[in-house]
Amino acid sequence: MAKRTDRRIEPTFDGPAKGKTARGLSVSEEDRVVPAQRSKKTARKTASGSRSRGSKAKPRRGSLLGRFGRLFYWAFVLMIWGGIAAAGVVVYYGAKMPAATTWSIPDRSPNIKIVSVDGRLLANRGMTGGEAIGLHEMSPYIPQAVMAIEDRRFYSHFGVDPIGFARAMVTNLTSGHFSQGGSTLTQQLAKNLFLKPDRTIERKVQEVLLAFWLEHEHSKDQILEMYLNRVYFGSGAYGVEAASRRYFGKSARDVTLSEAALLAGLLKAPSRLSPARDPKAAEERAQLVLAAMRDEKMIGDKELTTAMSAPATRAPAYWTGSENYVADRVMEELPGLMGEVRTDIIVDTTVDLDLQELAEKSIRRLVDENSKTLNVSQGALVSIDNSGAVRAMVGGYDYANSQFDRASEARRQPGSAFKPFVFMAALEQGRTPDSVRNDAPIRIGKWTPENYNGKYFGKVTLATALAKSLNSVAAQLTMEVGPEAVVEAAHRMGIESTLQANTSIALGTSEVTPLELTAAYVPFANGGYRPDVHFVRRITTTEGEVLYEFTGGNNPRVVRSEVVGMMNAMMTGTVETGTARKAAFAWPSAGKTGTSQKSRDAWFIGYTANLTTGVWFGNDDGAPMKKVTGGALPAQAWHEFMVAAHEGVPVAQLPGNWRSGDGGEIVATPDVPLAQEPVQRAPASQRIESAGYEAEPQFEEPPTSSIRRIVPPGDVGAPAPRRTNSILDILTGG
Repeated sequence: MAKRTDRRIEPTFDGPAKGKTARGLSVSEEDRVVPAQRSKKTARKTASGSRSRGSKAKPRRGSLLGRFGRLFYWAFVLMIWGGIAAAGVVVYYGAKMPAATTWSIPDRSPNIKIVSVDGRLLANRGMTGGEAIGLHEMSPYIPQAVMAIEDRRFYSHFGVDPIGFARAMVTNLTSGHFSQGGSTLTQQLAKNLFLKPDRTIERKVQEVLLAFWLEHEHSKDQILEMYLNRVYFGSGAYGVEAASRRYFGKSARDVTLSEAALLAGLLKAPSRLSPARDPKAAEERAQLVLAAMRDEKMIGDKELTTAMSAPATRAPAYWTGSENYVADRVMEELPGLMGEVRTDIIVDTTVDLDLQELAEKSIRRLVDENSKTLNVSQGALVSIDNSGAVRAMVGGYDYANSQFDRASEARRQPGSAFKPFVFMAALEQGRTPDSVRNDAPIRIGKWTPENYNGKYFGKVTLATALAKSLNSVAAQLTMEVGPEAVVEAAHRMGIESTLQANTSIALGTSEVTPLELTAAYVPFANGGYRPDVHFVRRITTTEGEVLYEFTGGNNPRVVRSEVVGMMNAMMTGTVETGTARKAAFAWPSAGKTGTSQKSRDAWFIGYTANLTTGVWFGNDDGAPMKKVTGGALPAQAWHEFMVAAHEGVPVAQLPGNWRSGDGGEIVATPDVPLAQEPVQRAPASQRIESAGYEAEPQFEEPPTSSIRRIVPPGDVGAPAPRRTNSILDILTGG
């Protein structure tokens, strides 16, 4: 049996003994984590005992290792309590959020893609200003650039990047101000999707929780795609497609390396760094992005050098291009066509983008060349086909500088461009283009209409009077048929603005828009039918579901074919021998010039059997131009546009076959009977004493026993036939 040892071994806290047995155990003071507190008496006793054993070692107050141990201990304790506090904050603010089972990605604001008649993009409208495109569709440089500058560990973290957060905090502490953020792309997406941009602890906690949820519910590619299609890039552009269109005029599919770096650089401060506001700052930030991409080995030195040498992007202050006038008009019409837009849609318009660009170039060139010499600053052009489809509309000199649409919103005096409705009303009451009036000074009450440059031609036919735009004859006809008949005829043809039924309407004193005035000429071009003027052909979803389609309906006849033929015969003279000779080209064409008082407005509305186009020049503030007439700049712009628009199109004659017969009788189409009613003649001996001049016979009909008179059909809505009076009859009460 082994010998039992009952001796108990106790640890000592002295220095290691040199000659102790193997069974001995000694713990030095340095090995203690927390030094024991001893009383002075015990300390003296221990010290005495040590001296009594002959030890020469002195006690130490603590070593570096001991101090580090104490620091580590308290740091660990603080970390535990900090974790508990953080968990409490998370639980508290997390409890204020809805249950995670109810969370869902909010719908992206619908985009409205507006395209030309051949499918080319005119504009994107809506909250985002651009369509959503897949990650695989966009330029690969875009996601690379964004990750390099915003979240280089995007594909490795779990929604929150502790390393990035710690780095940002250290940088902020050392710099003394908040210069970096530690949010990942997932956190930024969570904030953009669900939260307000408040800088509070509550918002930050909720952002982290939502980031965890996004990472759990969606793949990294899906998160990155959602982020790039929704994030704000400045200047009203949300998403990479809108930003690419906004700054570079092209799709995000075609963005280059340097352009992708610029887009990624905008995310730090979209408004301040926008190239539309500060191109230099945007370029400097883009170079930082390129350097970050090189550091992450996304690009090489050669690519970096090439991208760095690319010129700075200088974007306009606003979307540019006259097609945006069309886009704005489409946006105004959408609610009436389909109601509220709830999903991405594609709007197919009637606009020909080639013609649109051609019209814009013509207007801009003529303004640029004549702005100083002729004091002209604005122009507008509208072109409509016979079905009422608007093929081009330019609302001003430069959309980027002024989004006000002068084609459809600005009401200006049309001047003599309004006269066709005066002459049409006269023809409907029995006159013909061969009817004669005396072009001479007249006075109507206190009003004395004068011809341009004060020239008078004596006895002229109505055809000559319209071709030469003689004011005195137009005023006489207005008095003969009555201003109300002129107003009714203009409204019937398509004028929608309020018109004043007074004698001065003969000279176009009531204001109209270029769009409605051009539309009112279309019945002359298509044979007498008023079409439904429209910009939109079809509206579909991105999946192809048709939401709206223009059907056209039944266009009502608003003027008889015989009157159309006579009007076309007269207005052809305006182009061939009258005030619009500069407009003439290889196609049979007709139209009317117009110039308001002191050349504040200059117009030419002309048409072929294919297109009706109206042109206006002037100044927004109504300042007079320097003797600019409708036969000058408007006729030139019309000529340039129509020559290009009719290139390769087979020539067609204008509708109607009226011709001056023997004795001036109407040669009508055989399918429409004409009523017969004699026209009263004014006695040649009558004088107007109040007018202050000796009156010549006001008009003489051709020598024939009877003149056949046009009676509009019932569906036209013209006033019933009535006896016609000369201006002398009206003035003298006859």
